Amino acid sequence: MLHSHKNKTLATLLAFALGGVGAHRFYLYGTKDGLAWLHVVLFPLSIFAGFVEALVIGLTPDDKWNATHNAGSATQSKSGWPLALLLVCTMGIGAIAVIAAIARTVDYLYTGGAYG
Repeated sequence: MLHSHKNKTLATLLAFALGGVGAHRFYLYGTKDGLAWLHVVLFPLSIFAGFVEALVIGLTPDDKWNATHNAGSATQSKSGWPLALLLVCTMGIGAIAVIAAIARTVDYLYTGGAYG
């Protein structure tokens, strides 16, 4: 029985753009995945998790990815420049979001939110 091909670049893009609602988990594991539904329930909090999962998916070696997600598929995933650029964007935007969250938290703790 042939299984459908799971593209690593597409899974990374889904985690980067729609990771907060678990789109990458629905793509990889279907609607029966409990963690995908947890992303939906905890939407605002799971945005950071989506960035982390985009990095984890994108940095998984191709042979390990294919063994896990494309074992029964006729085609295999091959990473290229689009994935590398996507990982750079994920790291940059994720770092900016974390720094902004830390700055906002410090603002609330020490000034009561006077600067925003």
